[in-house]
Amino acid sequence: MKTQIITLESHDDLISVRDKFSWVKTPRILLVWPKYEKINLRLLDLKVLHRHADSLGAQLGLVTRRAKVRRDAESLGIPVFPSSAAAQKKLWPEPAVRTRRIPKNPRRDLREIRDSIYEKESAWRTSLVGRVITFTIGVIAVLTLAGIFVPRARLILYPEAQVQSVVIPVAASQAVELPALSGEIPARETTITLSAEQTQTVKSEITIPKSKADGVARFKNLSRVDVDIPAGTVVSTPSSLKFITMKKTVLPAGLDKFVDVPISALELGAQGNVQAEKIVVVEGPLALTVSVTNPEVLTGGSNARQTGATESDRLKLRTAVMDALRREAEAKMLTQLARDDLLLVDTLEVAKIVEEDFNPAAGRPGGSLSLTMRVEFSARYISEGDLKTLTLLTLNSSAPAGFKATALPTYEITTQPSTDISGISHLDVQVTRTVLRQVDTMDVFSLVRGHQPQFVKTDLVSELSLRDAPEIVMTPAWWPWLPLIPFNISVEVK
Repeated sequence: MKTQIITLESHDDLISVRDKFSWVKTPRILLVWPKYEKINLRLLDLKVLHRHADSLGAQLGLVTRRAKVRRDAESLGIPVFPSSAAAQKKLWPEPAVRTRRIPKNPRRDLREIRDSIYEKESAWRTSLVGRVITFTIGVIAVLTLAGIFVPRARLILYPEAQVQSVVIPVAASQAVELPALSGEIPARETTITLSAEQTQTVKSEITIPKSKADGVARFKNLSRVDVDIPAGTVVSTPSSLKFITMKKTVLPAGLDKFVDVPISALELGAQGNVQAEKIVVVEGPLALTVSVTNPEVLTGGSNARQTGATESDRLKLRTAVMDALRREAEAKMLTQLARDDLLLVDTLEVAKIVEEDFNPAAGRPGGSLSLTMRVEFSARYISEGDLKTLTLLTLNSSAPAGFKATALPTYEITTQPSTDISGISHLDVQVTRTVLRQVDTMDVFSLVRGHQPQFVKTDLVSELSLRDAPEIVMTPAWWPWLPLIPFNISVEVK
């Protein structure tokens, strides 16, 4: 008999296997469990697949070696085979014959049973007059509830207003932590590091060393033994002009024995042309055994005039770069702060020069001079939050009795901030706000609820101190009375 073999895969579930059954046209369906893959089919799933195969007119069989699946299949009467070939050779057991359930005939006395269980309604309920009265009472109740809960009213009140205006002398200091009623306020610090490079043309002339001075140094022996004077021995004048010996020499033994050694200045320039008897210092351990002098004038050192930057040129370029960096630091600090923070410009200063590099270096010739600078600037500022706290403290301390503020105050800096030698910045701030007379909403509810709008306006004007007549907005607009429930009345103060 033809058999459709379906090999299960790891992703198969009840729905996918049922879909595969729908394409089967053979009287037998054989499900094959793979050896090394896990199939998530439970006992209930096997039962559903068994019934689905029966509904298709096919018999279901399994090929598996898993003990649990074999037990579940045997409990449902599904044949299990060790392999697909065995399923083809062995006989399949005959499927159990299903009995068809025959429904019972419906009972004919259901209406009589229902009438005997349920009691009949009273006559007045079934009569037309009773129903009309009941409906009328229901409609009146609904309208009454709607009249209580549906209408809404919006009261707009304009209480008496006053303007508060105070000039506050502010003292901002880093030693202050919190705003105080005396006008003291914290001065916070901000820093920024900027870099700049600028080049300018140089037309000045500077003196450049051109050649070294040279001559002869005379070494005298202060001991009774020969003394080696190595090449490169340093001798100098009292003013620290240094010279070195040009060759190795041996100073003969004996007191006051001397030898002349050629020497040359360590540095270029005319400053090496020293007079006779000016070189008197021997540097190093050799000074313990010999003395030195120059019997003749040293000559040959010379200078030349070339185009190069003077100290004035360097100072001018440094000032220009520093001014540009200062302006940039002020602009960038303003962008970093909050919109209403106040930067104390006169506290802007150089905190640290990170880098300062001139090219060419001092004393070197060149037709242009470049300067690269990296500078850290610091400045103090007053934060918007601290300033608002200070203004609120001042205004609340002088607010008139029975009034309250409904909006934040506005302030204006009337004097430019100035910082004294102690580091305290002083400025004047004018702060202004409008305060409204307080209105007790519970008193308003007791005056207006359940009354007609035209009388409510008269009562509100007589009882409250208002600068303008109140406004009443009714919903629906044609409703003649204000709501009885305070929850449906909203009071706005402007």
